[in-house]
Amino acid sequence: MKGLGYVGAFLGGAAAGAIIGILVAPDKGSNTREKISDTVNDFLKKHDIKLNRKDVGDLIEDLEEATE
Repeated sequence: MKGLGYVGAFLGGAAAGAIIGILVAPDKGSNTREKISDTVNDFLKKHDIKLNRKDVGDLIEDLEEATE
C-alpha cells in the first residue's frame, strides 16, 4: 500500500510539474519534454519503481488527460 502512495504522489506531482513547466518554459518543447522524462526516470530509479510498457502507456494517458 505504501508503494501506491508514492505512485499517487508522483502522478500528482508529475502532472502539476508538467503543466507548470510547459506553461512557463523558456526552452523548446522537445527540450522541456526531455527534462521531464529525465526527472521521471530519476524518480523511478531512486524509489526502485519498475513500470512495464502498459503501465507507462497508462501513465502517459493519465498525464495527457490531466493536462487537457
